[in-house]
Amino acid sequence: MNQKKKYILLSLMLVLALMVTACGGSEPAPAPAEPSEPGAEAPVVDAPQTDETLIVAQGADPVSLDPHATNDQPSSRVMAQIYERLIVQNEEMELEPGLAESWEVIDERTYEFKLKQGVLFHNGEEFKASDVEFTLLRALESSHIGHIVGQIDPETIDVIDDYTIRISTKEPFGPILAHLAHTASSILNEKAVTDGGEDYGQNPVGTGPFKYDSWTTGDRVELVRYDEYHGTPAKVSRVIMRNVPENANRSIEVETGGAHIAYDIDPNDVSRVEGNPDLKMIRSPNFSTTYVGFNAAKAPFDDVRVRQAINYAVNMDAIVNAVYMGTGAPSKGPLGPNVWASNQNLEPYGYDLEKAKELMAEAGYADGFSTTIWTNENQQRINIAEILQNQLREIGINADAQVLEWGAYLDGTAAGEHQMFILGWVTVTGDPDYGLYALFHSSQHGEAGNRTFYTNPRVDELLDIGKVSTDPAEREAAYLEAQELIRNDAPWIFTWTGEDLTATANNVVGFRNHPAGHHKLFNVSFE
Repeated sequence: MNQKKKYILLSLMLVLALMVTACGGSEPAPAPAEPSEPGAEAPVVDAPQTDETLIVAQGADPVSLDPHATNDQPSSRVMAQIYERLIVQNEEMELEPGLAESWEVIDERTYEFKLKQGVLFHNGEEFKASDVEFTLLRALESSHIGHIVGQIDPETIDVIDDYTIRISTKEPFGPILAHLAHTASSILNEKAVTDGGEDYGQNPVGTGPFKYDSWTTGDRVELVRYDEYHGTPAKVSRVIMRNVPENANRSIEVETGGAHIAYDIDPNDVSRVEGNPDLKMIRSPNFSTTYVGFNAAKAPFDDVRVRQAINYAVNMDAIVNAVYMGTGAPSKGPLGPNVWASNQNLEPYGYDLEKAKELMAEAGYADGFSTTIWTNENQQRINIAEILQNQLREIGINADAQVLEWGAYLDGTAAGEHQMFILGWVTVTGDPDYGLYALFHSSQHGEAGNRTFYTNPRVDELLDIGKVSTDPAEREAAYLEAQELIRNDAPWIFTWTGEDLTATANNVVGFRNHPAGHHKLFNVSFE
């Protein structure tokens, strides 16, 4: 077995080997979904280093370049170039060595990491275990990333020597290695943070292939290649991350040469980009999902037949084509296709009006009923609600779409005041615990994430197994069964899974979308 395969196999076993008995920590926030379906990727080539500048257009300015001060996507996309983590999740979400060259499980809660030697931070300081200890203790004080690092027990962080550290979780927690691979777990240098003080987020120091150069607020962040980098050096000498908030303008920038890469292309612009011989459209599934939830604690949605009937009555292909312009894909179940242990063998409900009418009659609603669909001010969700209104009339349901301000929307759904609602989620770690426990476990009703108030004791049992089992096969089996039960119970209309839509100039090579959205640029060059 070659070394890479050995690492990947070991990493997968470790991810599956340690579980948690309760959700704990800060709750993950419901996240609006973005546009899913695998597509082309720019070829990876062994290009030499160049003195060229790579210009990337993204949709917002970073909030901060301190990993503990924010968890937003634009900031993370810049930080992913500057910092590194103990463990790396590649584009297939396989775990590989990062700043830790190896690790082993000491017991069901404790891990020992052997660190790479000779690694230098951008300020010239050598990377040591004390930096890992400092980083984790500081991260645990952050209100922004508790859902990523909150399971680490600060009392058990043990520096064995300069290149060995032990970390324990408060309880067995299977996804911990995936959490340590998240950008929120980026390793900081204690001296740089101390010297930077309150301004550290504007003067970041990491160990990554690019180092910080300058930040023109509202316009751009500039990075330069780090020539002392311990790994494969970056292909280009400079990266400019431009702030281009208007979707249409990002497409125009890459079309006119103002940018070489543009993130988050508007679905309306995809066909134009794909038809341009000077551009490439790189499409691949991400971790986002949009769903229409039922309040399963309220009639008529406490009857599974009603929930199933509505799933059969919805033409999901029509919604994907109308709202997302054919980008992404209709959901089969609660998890997207590239989340580990996602059950892609689930049978989609499909569009079957006769079946829907039969189930409505069986449930005693042959003549239909009136209900409300809540959404926030997100235009795509408003469009979904309007299409649902028309489709549900076919089975006698009169649905009133109501648009609420975001805070009132979250408060109302947490309190169970709603009937139907539209929301999204992003399984940011790529692990099913993050995408299932908060949304479907009965202990998480309301504000914690389960706004459908769905309850199934067997699903609870399976999700608990997924947290505490040390058997990888048992954990996977638990998640596969849980997804099948959730699909059959239909607490959601399984709506849409998203995809990353990135446009590049034709001469750009080596770019790949990362499912978590933290696209790496060190291997990008020009042909």
